[in-house]
Amino acid sequence: MFRRFTITALKVLVALTITAGLFGAIGAYTLYWRYSKDLPDYSELKTYEPPVVTRLHTGDGRLLAEYAEERRIFVPIGAIPPLVKQAFLSAEDKNFYEHKGVDIQSIFRALMRNAFGKLANDSHRPQGASTITQQVTKNFLVGNEQSLKRKIREAILSMRIEKALPKDRILELYLNEIYLGSGSYGIAAASLNYFNKSLDDLTAAEAAYLASLPKAPNNYHPVRNKAAAFGRRNWVLSRMYEDNVISRDVYETAVNQPLQIIPRTADEVFRAEDFSEDVRRWLIAKYGSTGVYRGGLSVKTTLDPALQSLAETSLRNSIIAYDRRHGYRGAVTKIALSNTAWPKQFAAINNEYARLGWQLAVVTRTGKDAASLVLQNKDKDEIAFDLSSVRWARKSVGEGLGAAITAVSDVLAVGDVVYTRRRAATEKTPAGWDLVQPPEINGGFTAIDPHTGRVLAMVGGFNYQGNQFNRASQARRQPGSTFKPFVYLAALEHGFNPSTYVLDAPIAIDMGYGQGIWRPENYTREYYGLVPMRTGIEKSRNLMTIRIAQTIGMRSVQDVAARFGVYEKMPLYLSGALGVHETTLLRMVNGYAMFANGGKKLEATLIDRIQDKNGRTVYKHDQSLCEDCQVPEWAGQSVPQPTSVLELVTDPASAFQMVSMLEGTVLRGTATSLRALNKPLAGKTGTTNDYKDVWFVGFSSGLVAGVYIGYDEPRSLGNKETGSAVAIPAFRDFMTTALKDWPAQPFRIPKDVSLVRLNPDTGEPATSGDSRVTVEVFKRNAAIGRSEITGMPATGSLRNGNFNNAPVTPEDLDGGIY
Repeated sequence: MFRRFTITALKVLVALTITAGLFGAIGAYTLYWRYSKDLPDYSELKTYEPPVVTRLHTGDGRLLAEYAEERRIFVPIGAIPPLVKQAFLSAEDKNFYEHKGVDIQSIFRALMRNAFGKLANDSHRPQGASTITQQVTKNFLVGNEQSLKRKIREAILSMRIEKALPKDRILELYLNEIYLGSGSYGIAAASLNYFNKSLDDLTAAEAAYLASLPKAPNNYHPVRNKAAAFGRRNWVLSRMYEDNVISRDVYETAVNQPLQIIPRTADEVFRAEDFSEDVRRWLIAKYGSTGVYRGGLSVKTTLDPALQSLAETSLRNSIIAYDRRHGYRGAVTKIALSNTAWPKQFAAINNEYARLGWQLAVVTRTGKDAASLVLQNKDKDEIAFDLSSVRWARKSVGEGLGAAITAVSDVLAVGDVVYTRRRAATEKTPAGWDLVQPPEINGGFTAIDPHTGRVLAMVGGFNYQGNQFNRASQARRQPGSTFKPFVYLAALEHGFNPSTYVLDAPIAIDMGYGQGIWRPENYTREYYGLVPMRTGIEKSRNLMTIRIAQTIGMRSVQDVAARFGVYEKMPLYLSGALGVHETTLLRMVNGYAMFANGGKKLEATLIDRIQDKNGRTVYKHDQSLCEDCQVPEWAGQSVPQPTSVLELVTDPASAFQMVSMLEGTVLRGTATSLRALNKPLAGKTGTTNDYKDVWFVGFSSGLVAGVYIGYDEPRSLGNKETGSAVAIPAFRDFMTTALKDWPAQPFRIPKDVSLVRLNPDTGEPATSGDSRVTVEVFKRNAAIGRSEITGMPATGSLRNGNFNNAPVTPEDLDGGIY
């Protein structure tokens, strides 16, 4: 009877088990059917490309800037070191390559541990059992909602993803997508931000720390929660050791290492904000905001860090020198030290010049020979000024200066808040601190390689932190006499030569009905009479330039200005020959570069090459052809020579004649201060009406640079503040260092010119009895002898008929000449 009862009981148990199983299966299917509806489409993960940071690098490979919605650097799975991959697998999902998306063993283990932990009143965070696939599903598809529904949908999708994607693709998505704190998306960005290393250089301890972060990066912050971070890292190391990822020796060494963070500092990013911003704008115009901020472009720019730093220093020093010549305008502000709240008031003042190394300081004591000041830094350091610190600071009085400084108290009073910077020791003064003041004027500087158009340096202003306007590429100002070479080039193209005599004498031009008479003048208000055209450019003679422009016609000048990129379509007014129409410094420097390279067309570029995030080149500036550059190996053949694809904008002979004339500006004209460099240099000064803008653009055989200085709201810089006085010092300081190690390379002479010995007094070929002889540049087969331009009736005239002289139309003239 007992046996019959046992059999019956077993049958009932089996029936109940089958029934329970059946209902369980039905329930599971019901849940599966219910939560499978309207699941997100996971097929996009096959081609998903996470948003990646776009990075700009200088010409020598230094990081220049980064642009991203999420600071991420994508690394293909094949490029991720095994140590790093295994660290994350040990920490997050040791059975990743075995399970099918959901790890049943881990789920059961986590349930048991959490149950026992609750019984033991363990306050630790409940242990999860999500696989890496489930984390990918959560991050990409179902979100982070804490609910049973989300977990079921996550599990279903994870199993489907495992069938659709290879394991390595899932792991690649995970390692590049996860957020690891400190603004780091993905393991490559985290490696840089925490340890300033590439993934290949990480130690076991460092890889373990990164692997400890996915669950809760803020809980394991290396500074705020250092103890927890240290413990979590060592737990990951123990898992790595248990999984045979690292040896016992490596484990014991790693767990005893301190958690040492070496974050990437701002000093390791080369700062050239004006340049970087122009690159960013160019990239957005070409690829759109999405392409720049999510596309992971790698941009190799043309910037030369050494020349950029030199350009910044040269421009700032010239601006400061001008500013000091015009006196001290007073303290930044004043605070009452009798008020006990003054330290808080002082700390609240914004230092707009910190990027330049300037510091704010408040005067606490002052006297005849010294003053004491407190710096606005965290230590509130006390410094001292002596008389040499403030001797320059004579009071600005209108166009002049006040009395000479004989005491520090002549300049400073207690409570004055001023800017200061460290002073290096010199032969005349010891190291110390100097009073400095923010200048009211500003300027720009640009340097270009004349053979490639690569912009090597660009400075858009005195201080980017205070004003982001780029005066090198955005500011449109009158170039003044720096435009004259384009007028003279047009004349050279019409058959003139540097020894053509042009009348330098007063003229008056009828500007048309109701416009009055225009009477241009030379800067010196002196007149030389008939002198060679070369003298007109060397001495910057306005009236000679006007006569030349009237003779050849302003349409010819307009054509040259367009070919050289100075203006797209220059207005046809004679005054334009004197540079009254606005353009940018970058356009002017690029135009002069075409003189220096023999007349080849250039388009200034900030970018050498752009690669997408997969390393494929998508843009390259240099389009030179070089068939022999692609040979698989070197077999003793000669060095391949790329073939230039640059077209000519003028003939090389005319370009060299212009270079020779501009070299005369340095040797005998308005830029003679540059002779001290003992290098072949050429260039032209520019000063606009009332001294509102000053320029200098010049070049050697391999480097072109230009300077512009003026007020943002145009007003006079002051009497005698010319391009020679204000702009040339910046160019001189720049070229002195930039060309220091370059040989004194003369300008290349093209084959189609002749160097002819002339008598400078007569303009005729020199004879053996001449006491004075000069060498002039003529185009080959051109007539050699004196020719003149004097009066200019409406059709134009030359005394020598050897010139291709196009008639001047009424539209060119815009009035008559008297």
